[in-house]
Amino acid sequence: MTESNFYSRCQQNFSNSNPFLNLPNGRSYSYADLHHQSGRIANYLTQLGIRKGDRVIVQVEKSPQNLFWYFACMRAGFIYIPLNTAYLEHEIEYFIANASPSFALCDPSRRAIFENHARCKIGTLDGEGNFLDDNALADSFGHADFETGSAEDTDYGDFEDTFFENEACDASDIAVILYTSGTTGNPKGAMITHGNLLANAATLSTAWGWQSNDVLLHALPTFHIHGLFVATHLVVFNGSEMNFMTKFDPEQVVNWLPKSSVYMGVPTNYVRLLAHEGLNGDICANMRLFTSGSAPLLAQTFQDFEQRTGQTIVERYGMTETGMNTSNPLSGKRKPGTVGPALAGVETKICDDSGQQVSDGQAGTLYVKGANVFKGYWQMPDKTAEEFTEDGFFKTGDIASLDEDGYISIIGRDKDMIISGGLNVYPKEIESILDRLNGVTESAVIGVPHADFGEAVVAVIVRAPYLTKQGQLTETQIITEMKATIAGFKVPKQVHFVDSLPRNTMGKVQKNILRETYTS
Repeated sequence: MTESNFYSRCQQNFSNSNPFLNLPNGRSYSYADLHHQSGRIANYLTQLGIRKGDRVIVQVEKSPQNLFWYFACMRAGFIYIPLNTAYLEHEIEYFIANASPSFALCDPSRRAIFENHARCKIGTLDGEGNFLDDNALADSFGHADFETGSAEDTDYGDFEDTFFENEACDASDIAVILYTSGTTGNPKGAMITHGNLLANAATLSTAWGWQSNDVLLHALPTFHIHGLFVATHLVVFNGSEMNFMTKFDPEQVVNWLPKSSVYMGVPTNYVRLLAHEGLNGDICANMRLFTSGSAPLLAQTFQDFEQRTGQTIVERYGMTETGMNTSNPLSGKRKPGTVGPALAGVETKICDDSGQQVSDGQAGTLYVKGANVFKGYWQMPDKTAEEFTEDGFFKTGDIASLDEDGYISIIGRDKDMIISGGLNVYPKEIESILDRLNGVTESAVIGVPHADFGEAVVAVIVRAPYLTKQGQLTETQIITEMKATIAGFKVPKQVHFVDSLPRNTMGKVQKNILRETYTS
């Protein structure tokens, strides 16, 4: 078979002596550090009995060591499953049951949760990169000092030999499973292959004119496709360098921009950068590329950023299941409000409800096809079949239109998905929890425009009629209960109470009416 292990194919493009990752505190890691550290981790997991195709589920804070674990799994052919750090026990329990991991890596504060639900070996990695494990090989692995330690002087005992022979992988071998919430309430695990990752990295590298001397400013989460695939992969694919922030902070971004050439953000990031008085054209003079994705970028934000910095943001479009599908051009017109034409190697078409292609300018569901499109949903063959056409197109569920220049605009979403701060929120999941609360007869969850997050989650609730006024649920009680149950970004920002929900003649809740009512 053709070698398609993503790490193996990238390794030929970087020099071990070159810088890989720089931290705000002055600490840096080279590509030799990446290779040695990931080799040690791969050896460790292999010694524990983890084998190619086994799942490694990870919920840790962003750190360089987090990336070392990711690439270790890739080198060994393990399936890496990153979880949003905001997920709580209710959500984690489902992921563990569905994925059946052979190893779990979590923050020390979450260990008890994983021990309650996971029947596998467990290790912890804190935000400073310290690894703790009470498995049999714990003493052999040792600890890493994130702030002051060196990747070269860490004591790894039996694993001081960093050599690890990468596992041969086929293009169809699964590299990562990313969970995306389902409209029926159960999240779906999108199976992303080594071939998917290579195809998307190669396409984006060409489309965005990536250069080996580019320096990426990385301020995105590493549990999400944007920060893990688009950002990190382009760096490693080209053997280039990144300035690494553990979280987005406008002040730090402004300080790093003069030392960087590429920045990737979500619309919320750009709104917050524009609110920082230090953002101007001078500090962006070295910047070659700004990109935006994960949620629609308002035309006003696009124009304000250009006026303030002299830089034109490249808006692109992708999703968990496909990686990147379209992008405004590096050379050519970048149209605000559009996500550009299809990328090379990606076929797109816009179809009506019957699956027939619509004319240019008309709205319909966007279908995509290409080597970037995922293998299917983990343990959900029926759902996988449902989402693909007979000729191999994936139904994105996004409503789009195509203009006369071939530029695509994402104008809406079916299935009522909400994108808040660049993260997907599926109303059905939240409604199922709200409806279980004592005192709630039924609920509807919608997204309304929000200046900072793009969209805010809002709940509209019909309270149980049998309760007295004193016994009825309040907005504060509901929000408090939800904060203890689900990730914070899914918790409604507002709760409204109504006597009944608007319905059509078929009994379906008319969320368009609710959105119109509560947008203000």
